[in-house]
Amino acid sequence: MNFSPGYLVSLIVFISIYALFGLGLNLQWGFTGLINFGHVAFMAVGAYTTVLLSLQGVPLLIAALIGAVLAALLGLFVGISTLRLREDYLAIVTIGLSELIRLIVNNQELPVGDGRWRSGVFGLQGFPLPFSKVTLNPLLQFFLLAVLTGIAGIGGWQLWRWMRKQLQQGKVRGSTPVASLIMGIVGGILGLIVYVVGLISIVDANNFTYKTGLMVVLLLVLTVVFWALERLVNAPWGRVLKAIREDEQVPKALGKNVFWYKLQSLMLGGAIAGFAGAFYAWQLATVYPDNFQPQITFDAWTIIILGGAGNNYGTLLGAIIFWAYFEGTRFVLPGLLPFDDARLGAFRIMVIGLLLIILMMVRPQGILGKKEELTLGK
Repeated sequence: MNFSPGYLVSLIVFISIYALFGLGLNLQWGFTGLINFGHVAFMAVGAYTTVLLSLQGVPLLIAALIGAVLAALLGLFVGISTLRLREDYLAIVTIGLSELIRLIVNNQELPVGDGRWRSGVFGLQGFPLPFSKVTLNPLLQFFLLAVLTGIAGIGGWQLWRWMRKQLQQGKVRGSTPVASLIMGIVGGILGLIVYVVGLISIVDANNFTYKTGLMVVLLLVLTVVFWALERLVNAPWGRVLKAIREDEQVPKALGKNVFWYKLQSLMLGGAIAGFAGAFYAWQLATVYPDNFQPQITFDAWTIIILGGAGNNYGTLLGAIIFWAYFEGTRFVLPGLLPFDDARLGAFRIMVIGLLLIILMMVRPQGILGKKEELTLGK
């Protein structure tokens, strides 16, 4: 098994991308109860918008922000079309829309700069990447280390607050939350590993690649988005979303514009997914329509169900468990089972499906979810 700094950096980037992507879906479904089976459509819009604009010379940050805005507008379009109808229509429209966008991109001629056009089926390559043309120097090292250290400090502080809250709730119930303590310790160890990997990749010029800088920026974005969502869902706005999830007739009776709140949730979740799409494109360094299969959406659903719907900490935990499982089985299973790559991939998906079934039977609210806020049976 390869534990080189480059491999670990790529793994951290993928986990962070899926965590960011999952946070958008968790806002829509976990907090608002909107069934979105086409979340990957927002990611595709964000990725392709970022790449195509950067090929035309637009700065990467602006291109990514425009991609997030267009993903939010896609959420506006979908919401206006479906949110006044039953939840089933939203699920059907979103999964159909995700495939429609993928097929359009697959069959469309795309501008790749300098007046050239290329069929979407051949994908997009050679687009600008963050930090790809930057030389590692003491000033850049100091900046990246400062950002990484700040993220580590904020993450440790948030983890401590969460553990203290769990302990206080345990005292009220008269029990010791052993599972929460274990989760907190494991989270601290994982955070320390991420910090050490980043430290090695930044300090040692031989290990520094554009993905190191991408990792630091992505962790910063994930931290900001997570903090903002935590503030929002614990504010009156978030309490209205939870009320809508449980029974939308109650907030309607209190004079709340339920349709508008649903629309805001769908748009904000779509914008977050669109931003995740930009990082996904930069991580892959090449974008094909098949990178945005419906499977990506259901990976996000798996992450949320594992960690616990309606819990942002659970989404982060679910992303870590999901990628730990897939990376672990990728190295271990070939030596245990006489399968080729195609059958091995199908077997890995089948096993995680079985594990989800068992989890739903034993703990339907997920690892960190609250049973009183369960929306699976809605």
